[in-house]
Amino acid sequence: MSFVSALQAAWRRSDSLLCVGLDPDPARFPTHLKGAPDAILRFCTGIVDATADLVCAFKPQIAYFAAERAEAQLEALIAHIHARHPGVPVILDAKRGDIGSTAEQYAREVFERYGADAVTLSPYMGFDSLEPYLAYPDRGAILLCRTSNAGGSDLQSLGISEDGERVFERVARLVAGPWNRTGQLGLVVGATFPEELRRVRALAPQVPLLVPGIGAQGGDIDATVAAGLDAGGAGMIVSSSRAVLYAAGDTSFADAARRVATETRDALRAAVRRHATTR
Repeated sequence: MSFVSALQAAWRRSDSLLCVGLDPDPARFPTHLKGAPDAILRFCTGIVDATADLVCAFKPQIAYFAAERAEAQLEALIAHIHARHPGVPVILDAKRGDIGSTAEQYAREVFERYGADAVTLSPYMGFDSLEPYLAYPDRGAILLCRTSNAGGSDLQSLGISEDGERVFERVARLVAGPWNRTGQLGLVVGATFPEELRRVRALAPQVPLLVPGIGAQGGDIDATVAAGLDAGGAGMIVSSSRAVLYAAGDTSFADAARRVATETRDALRAAVRRHATTR
């Protein structure tokens, strides 16, 4: 099954737009896990098993694993998700961006070594930097478009044509059109910029949108859903990481994560009910 088909099935099965980001910081782990050689894997699988029925995807961030020399635990985590929770897509948040043979190696790393269903990429080196990922026609590539950080405005909002088209709008047009040769491309658009999110949805009406920025970053759920829903009342992968992962700092961390994930899923559901009928 392709990434987009798996994502659509996950939206239907879970009735959820929530994606839990897996950004494991050992300094914030419960005391009973600190110092354990497999602490990252145990922490992340605890979160995954507690929340898998509430989500449409999981999104491990590769830097948190690589900085701790825990790439093997990342491999094991993704294998665990696929084995224990089949049908829940895994998006590896890597933000890769390079050309030629280097991009080919990154694609092998993401899809063959780690077994991810999709990966986040930077589009700013052009289409040839994306082609190696499209050689895996069932896997997804989600391109940075209008990111949730304040500094994203430095480049992404620059006008690049006489009619006022901005950089992020050009990326959205390309992903909705000529770049999307496999039909498996998506866009990253932050919840912290709902008007830009609305514009991207207008430019790319059928493209899945990975939307970080709710929870710890302060994005508003209702405004996010109103801006980003597709015509079918889905189309969004709304990511929350720290608010879910670190809801409690003791042995109840997984139960607390489930509670916050449930609250977030329910808030997203309620917003969908309010806004889907206007599509």
